[in-house]
Amino acid sequence: MDVILLERVEKLGRIGDVVSVKPGFARNFLLPRGKALRATEANKSKFEAQRATIEADNAKRREAAEAQAKTMTDVSVVLIRQASNAGALYGSVSARDVAEAISEAGHKIVKSAVVLDKPIKLLGISEVKLVLHPEVTLTAKVNVARSPEEAELQAKGVDVTADLFEREEAGFTEDFDPNAEPGATAEVAADEAGEEAASEA
Repeated sequence: MDVILLERVEKLGRIGDVVSVKPGFARNFLLPRGKALRATEANKSKFEAQRATIEADNAKRREAAEAQAKTMTDVSVVLIRQASNAGALYGSVSARDVAEAISEAGHKIVKSAVVLDKPIKLLGISEVKLVLHPEVTLTAKVNVARSPEEAELQAKGVDVTADLFEREEAGFTEDFDPNAEPGATAEVAADEAGEEAASEA
């Protein structure tokens, strides 16, 4: 199906371009979202008559998006989720979750601005693409952790899942404190063993 683009569409073209797309893509995405018109002779004439207005409106929206983008440099949000010791989330983080977290951080965006190829299903820091306008994009860091303490460690580059796995292998999973000094768990265990021996004696 041939359509006339009313805004820039990644990998397709810019405003006014006539492009050929699959009918399903046109019917389900481009046309209902106002990104394109069917390329009929009537629509071509209508577009040319309104081209200056369409381009002016697009320029205004782009300028607003560029202004917002300047306030969103180094955007980073933390999402607390339950997860297994292997780091797999019980559930997932969706585009809606990311949009709500960024909006709560003071940067109002809509869910459709968040581009996730697939939901986030693991602990860690992910870089997520934000499209504020077809010609204005940026990235945000999404830190998914089981607690604020783990989020801080991940922000410093610590792989909390690997750290916990190592402690499990060493047999120190009980009373695991992610903020404890290295070796603290072993020292506590030794102290407790000494106290038990003293009480038996």
